[in-house]
Amino acid sequence: MHRAARIEDWLHDKREKFARRRGHLPVVIPYTGYGTTERVRILCRVLLAKPVKSTGTTPKRRRTDRRDASIRGWRSFTSVPVNDVTVTIDIGGKAHRVQADRGGVVDTVMQVNLEPGWHTASLHTHASGSVDAPVFVVAPDVRTGVISDVDDTVMVTTLPRPLLAAWNTFVLDEHARVPTPGMAVLLDRLADATPGAPVIYLSTGAWNVAPTLSRFLSRNLYPAGALLLTDWGPTHDRLFRSGKEHKRDNLRRLAHEFPDMKWVLIGDDGQHDEAIYSEFQQDFPQCVAAVAIRRLSPSEAVLAGRRAKDAVEAKPDPLWVYGPDGASLAAQLAGLGLITDPGAPGPTD
Repeated sequence: MHRAARIEDWLHDKREKFARRRGHLPVVIPYTGYGTTERVRILCRVLLAKPVKSTGTTPKRRRTDRRDASIRGWRSFTSVPVNDVTVTIDIGGKAHRVQADRGGVVDTVMQVNLEPGWHTASLHTHASGSVDAPVFVVAPDVRTGVISDVDDTVMVTTLPRPLLAAWNTFVLDEHARVPTPGMAVLLDRLADATPGAPVIYLSTGAWNVAPTLSRFLSRNLYPAGALLLTDWGPTHDRLFRSGKEHKRDNLRRLAHEFPDMKWVLIGDDGQHDEAIYSEFQQDFPQCVAAVAIRRLSPSEAVLAGRRAKDAVEAKPDPLWVYGPDGASLAAQLAGLGLITDPGAPGPTD
């Protein structure tokens, strides 16, 4: 194991013992899962938190009201993960027990027969209360899905620049985060074009910020979907996790989990999305319906530390479209027949 990983494990062990001495108990943080009618992928994280205080027989809510009104990203990075706990998952009348990993993350697949649509998995440890995790089951006849990047695609973050990334992650109030113009409408139209289409948000962000991202997406009317993030910190064999490998691995996994699905891949030209999507298209050409790349404005590109050096140049490939915002991309995807004409009245217009 890499020395940094050993140091991290030692630090987590010390923090966990200290937190337990203060009476903190395991709490399961549920994430949105997805799957087919035969198997589902369940995601959650186990952290230590202060127990809920009681006044008489009525439990007193944790001090989350003010935090929910003004969430600071740094709070999610000071939580203590639990890696030596078993999580019990109940869904569809079946129970499954799995051990959390080094970062307290549970990412497991359950074999269970479910009808298409939204379901609820019940998650708990021996010392925690039960929480519900939404799970979206894709119907066998659905042939189109959506995979979208988050940073600088659905949310303006200027992530590649270290100082601004630290400000956005550790300081900035979640309500001050800026949605990318037109992207919520674009993703919503893509989801509506194929009833029952899965929406996956694939990001190099850490699981620590998953609750913040979920609230941001919901508040800005993005379609509900699973977040696929990565753990924060060193791995067994390297000092820092590879965000590019995280995206590549999950794209390949989705291609194998849904072999008959064609994906609309959405990203931006500020990092490595073009190169990653191009590689995926070469390896799984039958799995790509279109690639929509948001072009950063000149000022955004400067703040983002220029466009990625490995970005693929604009190709004559008709499946690739480029635009500065969601409206421009929607107009081009409408030309490919993937969504209705953005200018046409919708069912609620």
